[in-house]
Amino acid sequence: MTFKRADILLPAFSKDSEKMQKWSVVACDQYTSEPEYWDETEKVVGDSASTLRLTIPEIYLNDANIDERIKRTNEAMSAYMESEIFTEYKDTYIFVERTLKNGVKRLGVVGAVDLEDYDYSKESQTKIRATEGTVISRIPPRLKVRKDAPVELPHIMMLIDDTTCEIIESNAERTAEFEKVYDFDLMQNSGHITGYKMSREAMDDLDKKLSALDNLDEFNKKYGVEKNSPLIYAMGDGNHSLATAKAYYENLKTEIGEDAAKNSPARFALCELVNLHDKSLEFEAIHRVVFGACGKAFMDAFEKEYNVKRDEDAKGQSFIFVFDGKKQKLTVTNPKEFLTVATVQKFMDSYFEKCEGEIDYIHGEDVVLKLCEDKNNFGIIFDAMDKSDLYKSVIIDGALPRKTFSMGEACDKRFYTEARRIK
Repeated sequence: MTFKRADILLPAFSKDSEKMQKWSVVACDQYTSEPEYWDETEKVVGDSASTLRLTIPEIYLNDANIDERIKRTNEAMSAYMESEIFTEYKDTYIFVERTLKNGVKRLGVVGAVDLEDYDYSKESQTKIRATEGTVISRIPPRLKVRKDAPVELPHIMMLIDDTTCEIIESNAERTAEFEKVYDFDLMQNSGHITGYKMSREAMDDLDKKLSALDNLDEFNKKYGVEKNSPLIYAMGDGNHSLATAKAYYENLKTEIGEDAAKNSPARFALCELVNLHDKSLEFEAIHRVVFGACGKAFMDAFEKEYNVKRDEDAKGQSFIFVFDGKKQKLTVTNPKEFLTVATVQKFMDSYFEKCEGEIDYIHGEDVVLKLCEDKNNFGIIFDAMDKSDLYKSVIIDGALPRKTFSMGEACDKRFYTEARRIK
């Protein structure tokens, strides 16, 4: 199976809510322009056992001492394994109920995916596909971390397109059958999370339902296409982490031989599976802030490439341009791409190959406005895409432009809780 049960590691103190609040930290690719968040996380964790010691927040990836930080991270992983911090739950799924900051619940299942069924290239036809463009340059620094790591911790979230909302959601009615393995408030006002080791019967039912998604005839009928392979699992969050796991696995084939690699735990990657139609999932736009660049020069160049209207009722692809303390709605009437974000991102990529400026990808309009108070920065605010268009878009057009959408605000992202041996 592409998605399967895994040998899942949890801290031996997983039923101690106070210790777990310090153990579990948000995905490393969040708050990349907000060092104060990570400073506060350090204060919360202190000297306690924490996934903060087993991961590297991406805000630090460009630091001069990154190699030393990677070494310390891998050493912490080994130390945690040797000190028997972890308890291993063999051949299992963890059913997760995540209460978001707004009080809405998101339901998921933690298991492992087969990297043989994943290809992150734009034209991929594998059962697992990237929904957004993969930036190859982002893989090497992550690969440095994974190369010597004895365990993995996932912030990967994969999606299924289950309009019936019963493949994953039906487990919420069966939790009395399950063993509750953790139940605690997440740090920094990020909601609550409860995890259950699923019963054997529930896991068997889940496997049957997921296997049914592999029916090619039903797939082609559902999406009105004629393809030779179905898209079953679409990436929601953490594609670059899964791409790194894939790169590590492919390198392993070269190092120890393909047959040996296929029998290695590195063939699989731990992730959480969530239904695209989960009531909690609202696609949020990912905005852009450019640091150290002239907004006027950028927009002058943009208007040489495209016909841009400033009328509120203009028809076309619209976005908000933030510069010099002002917000301005702009509409491109002659776009070259299907999505607004694709039109703008393609131009940005070309423009900043020749001009100075560093692009960051931001969750939340308020953060964009705050960062653009500095006149050396400018921002672009997008509307969110309709999530019901996701599968059809990827099936027909391939992976969308990178950072096209986000599922919720930063505080709603996956927190590191479970782990798995990869060596």
